[in-house]
Amino acid sequence: MAAAARPLLSCHDVSKHFGALAAVKDLSFEVFPGDILGISGPNGAGKTTLFEAISGLNPATAGSIVFDGEEITALPPEAICHAGIARIFQLNAAFESLSVRENVRVAAYFGRDNRKIPGLRIGPEVDRTVQDALASVGLTDKDDMIAGELPVLDRKLLMLAGALATQPKLLLMDEPVGGLSPQEIDHMIEVVRRIAAGGITIVLIEHVMRFLVQLSNRILVMHHGERIYEGSPDGLVKDEAVVDVYLGKGASERLAALMAAAGP
Repeated sequence: MAAAARPLLSCHDVSKHFGALAAVKDLSFEVFPGDILGISGPNGAGKTTLFEAISGLNPATAGSIVFDGEEITALPPEAICHAGIARIFQLNAAFESLSVRENVRVAAYFGRDNRKIPGLRIGPEVDRTVQDALASVGLTDKDDMIAGELPVLDRKLLMLAGALATQPKLLLMDEPVGGLSPQEIDHMIEVVRRIAAGGITIVLIEHVMRFLVQLSNRILVMHHGERIYEGSPDGLVKDEAVVDVYLGKGASERLAALMAAAGP
C-alpha cells in the first residue's frame, strides 16, 4: 500500500488572541499538495487573522504551523515567503509608479532569497521568472503599463503575478474576486485553475460562494474563530450550522441549484 501523502501545510490548535478576544481559537486542519482549500464564513470569523498567522505578519499566540515538514510558527514573514508561501491581499498592493514588469521584477528578485546587498543587475533568470509569471495571469501585453493606471481586475492579476514570481509551493489568496463583475469573476476562475494545474497548492478566502465552490475540492467554514464545517462543496449546503449562521436558507438553495447545474 502506498504511503499517505505528507501534508504541505499543517495547522494544529492554532489560536490568535487580541487581549481577551480569541480571533482564532484552537483551529486545526491540513492542506495536501494539489489541494484547493476554500475558507469562508461571516465577517469577523477570523479568516484573515488566520492568514496573518500563517504568513507571519501577525504570529499565532498558541499552536503549531508546519509547512513542508518545517515549523514556521515563529518565523518572520520574509523567511516564510522564502520557504515557499506567497500571499495576495484583499486590497490591491503594488508600487503605483512602477510598471507592471518592474513590480513583478521586485517580487521575483526579493521573494526567494535574502538580498542584504542587492546587485546592480537583475539577471536573466529573474527576467525569465517575471515573464512566466506575467504569462500565467495574462498580463504579458500590458507589461509596460504603470501599475497605478490599471483597472481593478488587472491590479488583482498584477498582485497575483508578483506572488507567482516568488515561485511558491503554497499560494494564500484573500478575497481575490472582491469588487469584480460576474464576467471578471469567471476570468479569475480560469486563471486560478491554470495556476493550480501548474502544481501550486492554493488556500483561498472568499465570500463569493460560486467562486469558492467551483474551485475548491474542500471547504472550511469559520465562525467566531472556530471551524463549524470542513468537507466537500456538496456537503456545505446541507450542513445546518452553515445554513443557520452564514448562508441562510435562500442562499443555500441557490448555491445548491448552481452546483447541480454545473454538474460533476
